[in-house]
Amino acid sequence: MNAFSYRISGVQPSAIREILKSTADPSVISFAAGNPAPEAFPVDEIRRISNDILQEEPIAALQYSITEGYPKLRDWLKEDMAKKGNFSENDEDLIITCGAQQAIETCAKIFCNEGEAIICENQSFIGSLNAFRSYNAKLVGVETDDDGMIPEKLEKALKDNPRTAFIYTIPNFQNPTGITTSLERRKAILELAYKYNVLIVEDNPYGELRFAGIDVPTIKSMDTKGHVIYAGSFSKVLSPGLRVGYMIAAKSIIGKATVALQTSTVHANIWAQMVAYRFVTEVNFEEHLEKLREIYKRKCSLMLNSLKFSMPMSIAFTEPEGGLFLWGTLPRGDMNAFCKAAVAEKVAVVPGNAFLMNEKGVSYSFRLNYSTPTDEQIEKGVEILAKVAKTMF
Repeated sequence: MNAFSYRISGVQPSAIREILKSTADPSVISFAAGNPAPEAFPVDEIRRISNDILQEEPIAALQYSITEGYPKLRDWLKEDMAKKGNFSENDEDLIITCGAQQAIETCAKIFCNEGEAIICENQSFIGSLNAFRSYNAKLVGVETDDDGMIPEKLEKALKDNPRTAFIYTIPNFQNPTGITTSLERRKAILELAYKYNVLIVEDNPYGELRFAGIDVPTIKSMDTKGHVIYAGSFSKVLSPGLRVGYMIAAKSIIGKATVALQTSTVHANIWAQMVAYRFVTEVNFEEHLEKLREIYKRKCSLMLNSLKFSMPMSIAFTEPEGGLFLWGTLPRGDMNAFCKAAVAEKVAVVPGNAFLMNEKGVSYSFRLNYSTPTDEQIEKGVEILAKVAKTMF
C-alpha cells in the first residue's frame, strides 16, 4: 500500500465533524453544529428561481463555465462590495469560489511555503486551521480578549516569525468565540501588517448577521496598500449547500488564484451562482437579511438568558452581537470531561481545544451554537448542561 503524503498525514479529522457523529442519535440535542437555522432557508424562492433558470437558461446552468465565476454575479458583488469599501475597480478583482473555505484554502496554496507561519487568533475556525495544516504551515496563535487580537501579542508573533505567509482573522462574530474585533484593534492589525509587510486574510462569513451594536468597518475597507485579501460567502445568508463564496484581492493575486482553482474545482457550481445572482436581484435581499437577523437575535437571547438563569455563576459566556456562536469558559477543571459528560446526557458542545493551534493544548472553554437547535432544544439543552455543570463545578 502507498503511504499518504506527509502533508496530509498529520491532518486529523475535524473534531466538530467527529462530535456531530454523536448527534446522529435523534435524542441528542446538538449545540455543536455551525449550520444556519432551518427556518432561515428561503426554500420557496430558491425553488422558483431554479425552475426559471432551467426553463430559460438550462444549458448555461449545466455546462462548463469560466473559472472566475458567473459574470453577472461577479458584477453585482463588485458593485455591492464597492459600496461597502471592500472593492476597488482600479486595482482589484473578484473571483467566485466554492464557499469561503475554498478562498481561504487557496490563500494557503498560493502564499504558504513549507514551514512558514500563518498567524491566527488563538482560537480559530477549525476548517481554516486544517486547510493551513494541509500545507504544512506553522500555526501561530495570538492571544485575544473581548476586543480581538491583542496588538502587542500580534507584534511579538510577527517578530518571532519573520517567515510569515499571512495573518488570518475573523473580525466579525468570530468562530468560535463570537467576539467582534474593535475598530481600534482592526486599525492596529492593519498597521502591523504594513510595518512587517505581511498580508491579511480577512474572513467575513457572518458580517451581514449583526443583530445588535454598531457596524464596524472591515479591515479591507481601511486598506490603502493592497495588503488585505477579503473572503466572503453566501453560506450564512442564503444557503451553505450552494457552496458560493468569493475572494477579493489585488488583480495579480486573483490571477494566481484563478490558476490555482483551475487545478482543483475548475469553477464553482455555475447553477448555484445563477441562483445566488437571481436571488439578490429578484428578491428583496435586505428584507431577507433582516429576517435572518431577527431569527438569530431571538435565538441568541434565548440561549444567553437560559444560560444566565441556569448555569453556575462561575462559568462565563461571551455575548455576541451577531453570527451563530457563543463561548463558554469554565473557572477550572477538566473541560473535556465536562463535554464528554454533557454528551453522555444527550447534549453536544464542542471542546475549546478543537480550535487551538495545538489541539492537544489546554483549554477551559467550549463553543455553543444557537442557530441550529429549536427553541425547545435550547431551553432543554441548557437545563441539562446546567445539571452537568453543577455536579462538576
